[in-house]
Amino acid sequence: MPAAQNTEIISFGSFRLNLTERVLTRNSEHVELKGRAYDLLVALLSRPNELISKAELLRQVWPGLVVEEGALRFHMTNLRKALGGGDEGSRYIVTSSGRGYTFVAQVARSVDQEPQATAALSFQQANLPVRLPMIDREVEIEEIPARLKAARFLTIVGAGGVGKTTLAIAVGHRLMQSFDGAILFVDFSMVSDPALVGTVVASLLGLSVQSSDATPSIVAYLRDKRILLILDTCEHLVEPVAAFASSVFATAPNVHILATSREALQADGENVYRLDTLACPPEGADLTAEVAKAFPAIQLFVERARASGAQLQFSDDEAPVVANMCRKLDGVALAIELAARRVESYGVHGTASLLDQRLGLSWLGPRSAPPRQRTLHATLDWSFGLLSDLERMVLRRLATFVGHFTLDAVISVCGRDVSERDIFGAIDSLIAKSMVATRPVGTVMSYRLLDTTRAYARDIQIAEDEAHDLAVRHATYYRNWLEQRGGDWSIFASGAERTLHFASMNNVRAALEWCFGERGDIRLGIRLAAAAVDVFLAMSLLAECHRWSQRALIALDAATVGSSEEMRLQAGLGVSSSQMYGETDAVNDALNRSLAIAEARGDTAYEAGLLNMQYIFHGRSGHFRILLDYAQRCHGLAERSGDLAIRTLAHSALGMALQFSGDLGGSRRELESLMGILSHAQQGSVLLGYDPHYRSIVALARTLWLHGYPDQAADRAREAVKASEAMGHSAALALVLAGAGTVFLWRGDLEAAQHYVDRSYSLAEANAMGPLMAIGRCRKAELTIRRGDVRQGVDDLRAGLKPIHAARHELLTTEFNMELALGLLTLGRAGDGLILVNDAIDRANGSGEMFQMPELLRVKGKLLSATPGASRDEAERCFQQSVNLARAQGARSWELRAATDLAALMADTERRDSAKRLLQDVYGQFSEGFETADLKLAANLLATLA
Repeated sequence: MPAAQNTEIISFGSFRLNLTERVLTRNSEHVELKGRAYDLLVALLSRPNELISKAELLRQVWPGLVVEEGALRFHMTNLRKALGGGDEGSRYIVTSSGRGYTFVAQVARSVDQEPQATAALSFQQANLPVRLPMIDREVEIEEIPARLKAARFLTIVGAGGVGKTTLAIAVGHRLMQSFDGAILFVDFSMVSDPALVGTVVASLLGLSVQSSDATPSIVAYLRDKRILLILDTCEHLVEPVAAFASSVFATAPNVHILATSREALQADGENVYRLDTLACPPEGADLTAEVAKAFPAIQLFVERARASGAQLQFSDDEAPVVANMCRKLDGVALAIELAARRVESYGVHGTASLLDQRLGLSWLGPRSAPPRQRTLHATLDWSFGLLSDLERMVLRRLATFVGHFTLDAVISVCGRDVSERDIFGAIDSLIAKSMVATRPVGTVMSYRLLDTTRAYARDIQIAEDEAHDLAVRHATYYRNWLEQRGGDWSIFASGAERTLHFASMNNVRAALEWCFGERGDIRLGIRLAAAAVDVFLAMSLLAECHRWSQRALIALDAATVGSSEEMRLQAGLGVSSSQMYGETDAVNDALNRSLAIAEARGDTAYEAGLLNMQYIFHGRSGHFRILLDYAQRCHGLAERSGDLAIRTLAHSALGMALQFSGDLGGSRRELESLMGILSHAQQGSVLLGYDPHYRSIVALARTLWLHGYPDQAADRAREAVKASEAMGHSAALALVLAGAGTVFLWRGDLEAAQHYVDRSYSLAEANAMGPLMAIGRCRKAELTIRRGDVRQGVDDLRAGLKPIHAARHELLTTEFNMELALGLLTLGRAGDGLILVNDAIDRANGSGEMFQMPELLRVKGKLLSATPGASRDEAERCFQQSVNLARAQGARSWELRAATDLAALMADTERRDSAKRLLQDVYGQFSEGFETADLKLAANLLATLA
């Protein structure tokens, strides 16, 4: 007679919560609760209409663990979403700010008695192994029972060592009560004969089967039973296990089947649950021990190391080392456990060193582990033994790739003597067997071998000529890829669009290392390095661009001197050196050589890019008069070629050159013409890593501020930063942020300026942009002076100017010297400041940096007015000259500053009415920016003059 099973039910609204089976339904439809959301719901329902504090919920839901409130908020948000989103979720759960949560809906409790098939409270054959420790599989332990209940047949699929068996055992323990102990665990790892699948199951069930096919007898026995069958390690017996499971599923309606395999069984009724590896901290993250411990791979490593006897404190120094090991091991639980066992003997750093020398494929695990999991090598041997000859060959060739690759790359590199059809079939099979991982990137599918699998495959010996041919085909494919797709970087709208290309650069690096290695192909390496220049620059990989350009140039021979390859390599060396080390003679020589080759070859795009880089070189060197010449040459090239990219460069160069010369009206016309062109283009072009779009927006912002439009200037600066952020070019973003910082510093918005300066400095540091880092330190010193710590700021600014002079990066020297002079004035050293400003005026007259002249004259006037022995008339003449020159240039903001200082001086000499008229005339020309520092200062002075 069927037994009855008592099931406790909690009902609220349209929901029913089955506490026995841990299942939530809404109008009979299953509701998925992830992670700790289920436990939160149970805790809230245990005391409806009663406030439960955050601390109490943390204790109930995470017993014995120290968990931040952020985790509680995260899972509470998930619970509310599961209960119907914002409004409805809020209807059930009310937040008491700072205190806790209350479940406010009406709750009803009942006990259902459902007829059950004969389950066996005394199931004699129950054999579920002891539950093993497990890290971060809470979501899976919630999801798998629910999916198993709904589908009855579920296969956990994942790579070797990922933890499929451990998870299946944990799920079995979770469902023990639901199945009244009727759980049968079948370990197929020791079974090699396909004919024995049914026999093994029958034996475990205690059945005596006389025929060679035990399946009919098993099905007859299970037909009216409610049992959970866990079929573990099925990958080497896929076909017989699939046939057996299909028969049971079709004829025993109360039997549930949970299988584990490295590939799906593809059986009738089967549902597949893909088990991922454990999450690791991302590469390049600034890790502390506390942050690292939030990642499950790190948790597993630390827990297993300590369990093995290691006295592991897990310090901030050790956190990035452990994170790097876990990434190398791809988050594979078995691999991490095996590595963690070495810590007792070798320590964290020693274990990492051993792992760097060779992935620990032969490290021993616990004696209690199955033979296939005693070492990582044994696990991979097990998988490799299940492959066909074709699959083994393709797997070994795939080990040539580093990280992600595309199917197109596989066909080109691995298909020398294999048809596309066979390659497709082998790849499909390797994916199904969890030997190859997949990841969609946009509309393209990418593939990769786990590092452990790749290390194993590369140990498989192949003929030397085959290995050489693979390396050549690999390098050739990625050279062609760079030549065909390198220009695409400038049209991608965001960093996300570049994901696949970033991944492919790992293969470019590997190919370069091989080409210039002991048995490589130097000629191929030169072409590959040349093809990589534009991409290295676009991706802000300055150090790599410098390294490989220099290496390839050293290797040039008679056939490649004067070639397009040398042109690109000289440009790459010049541009990267300029950004990293400053404006040296070597930079100028490299750019001139590249420009000469471009002109000789008639390569107008490269010629324009190089003219622009020479323009930048001389601008940063402080030779502003030369800029107009290069800008005009670029403009002529644009007229002759009709190329839109060259036109944008020409407008950008001319607009900035005119700004430096003091022709602000002409500067604004050129830059706004550029904005008009770009507004009708999908994306600006990047030539040699230079993007005229975003930096020109900053240049326009500077011109607008000088013209007297401080709010429009701020809007343009923010626009430039936002657009550059979306582009994902970190070196360009560093420069844009630096320019934005200048605009906000001019506005007197010190908080915003500090924000942009700090961000620019961080990116400059990350990209090894030495001169820009020096500029960032000077900007920080300026801000220190403005905030009142003048002595410290002056010392910092003097120290910061030394590397700028050493790098011959004089673009902002005038500006910094003015700030330094004003700082010295505050310290009572006006005479020293006056010497600085007089030198700056002489240099500006010589270099052509005329747009700064009104401000230089104003600062000189302030210094003269405070210098003992200097006449007020001399100071007044400087202020008046500043006003007149600023007015002639259209630099209304410089004019306002000079008029304010002049009016203050005139008021002190009993000329208040004249001072008021002067300042009122200038102030009245402004239509915006009345909250900026200069306009507020002028307004306050006008109020005192009234």
